[in-house]
Amino acid sequence: MICLLVITQISLSAQSYKLPSYATFKLPNGLTVFLMEQHDVPVISVSAIIPAGAIYDKDKAGLASLTATALKHGTENFTKAKLDEELDFIGAALNTYSSKEYSGLSSHFAAKDKDKVLTIIKEVLLNPVFDAAEFEKEKSRLLVKLEQQKESPQSVIGSYFESMLYGDHVYGNIITGTTATVSKLTVNDLTTFYKTKYKPDHAAISVVGDFSTKEMKAALTALFSKWEKSSKEEDSPASKAISIPKENKVLLVNKDDARETTFYIGSPGISRNNPDYVSIEVVNTLFGGRFTSMLNDELRVNSGLTYGASSRFNALKNGGSFAISTFTDVKTTEAAIDKALEVLSKLHKNGIDEKALASAKNYVKGQFPPRYETTSQQASLLTQMFWYDFDKSFIDDFEKNVDNLDLAKANQIIAKYFPKDKLQFVLIGKADEIINISKKYGTVTQVEIKDDPKEGL
Repeated sequence: MICLLVITQISLSAQSYKLPSYATFKLPNGLTVFLMEQHDVPVISVSAIIPAGAIYDKDKAGLASLTATALKHGTENFTKAKLDEELDFIGAALNTYSSKEYSGLSSHFAAKDKDKVLTIIKEVLLNPVFDAAEFEKEKSRLLVKLEQQKESPQSVIGSYFESMLYGDHVYGNIITGTTATVSKLTVNDLTTFYKTKYKPDHAAISVVGDFSTKEMKAALTALFSKWEKSSKEEDSPASKAISIPKENKVLLVNKDDARETTFYIGSPGISRNNPDYVSIEVVNTLFGGRFTSMLNDELRVNSGLTYGASSRFNALKNGGSFAISTFTDVKTTEAAIDKALEVLSKLHKNGIDEKALASAKNYVKGQFPPRYETTSQQASLLTQMFWYDFDKSFIDDFEKNVDNLDLAKANQIIAKYFPKDKLQFVLIGKADEIINISKKYGTVTQVEIKDDPKEGL
């Protein structure tokens, strides 16, 4: 069996990492293809990305996710059982998934099995049959999962936060859907969604590993040239502007049996191709992006208010979010929130110093090359570059751009991208014990955890 953790041998230091060379071409139907030869290990990884994510669900939340999962429920030439048997026998992995903006496929297999697996990938992407019995089983499993998630605030708080922050923008769509929306979905909904959204003209496939570029180009051209392109161009629903909050707001999600308060504090963030992306990553590493961050030091190490606190920018194609996240005992809810706000205030008031900046820069540079060592990571990177419209200079110049971040620019980044007012709070906990505390931070809207995150907002 192929070990999925096999590491491509790239003898490059953190200070000189460059993206290996690759070829790019586009089929007449618009499908973009990336090919990167890596002959150190006899394995191949494939990544595909298609504009068919949750932003296209409309009033059928969960549709994109279920459609992506159902691609593996059988094809015109493979039953689900046969598909699983063929892949298991050769130790190949093939997964399908859906995210906020896109759906995708990833696969990893021995180079000697490329003809068989590439044929299966083509079948999964171009010829799924959406078996009704398999769909009902998958739907039932998802409904159970959605019900169980309500018992874990950390599993659902992200959906509440995005619903609150994005409002009626499609970035607020819930990837997995809700009990109400998923219950109504039919196998015909999946078929219609697939026929409408799974098109090649804004999609990409990357292949990385032990193969000949000339032979792989010929193989992919033969396999995917008949994939029919869209009949008309449509703007992405995500291109609509995201509303900017005008005041502090609090969404209080009641969970009667809660012994802890789980909370997010956040604001709108950045798009993935923001020119300051690298600088923002460095500064956020210092603020809340690593274990020794300012947030974790104050909320965990120094005060003992939580087992961990962090912050992150979730960058999408046309916008994104910033959030501080942690949890604490119900009795220390106010102290933990106040402490998080205090750390954010200190970031703006005091900025950062040379020693702290140097530490964050070294950390970020040290973490960078391991992200792209395996063929699977590199295949995913190429489709991400396609989707978010950034080129290889992001990789090749990463260390240089980190090194070029000086103290003045870092403090400008804080002022420009880290929020200091009009904050959005989501608190999940026992409402009758924290409602008065919640009012301290903004206008409060209270909902029950059993409700759709969008209800009442």
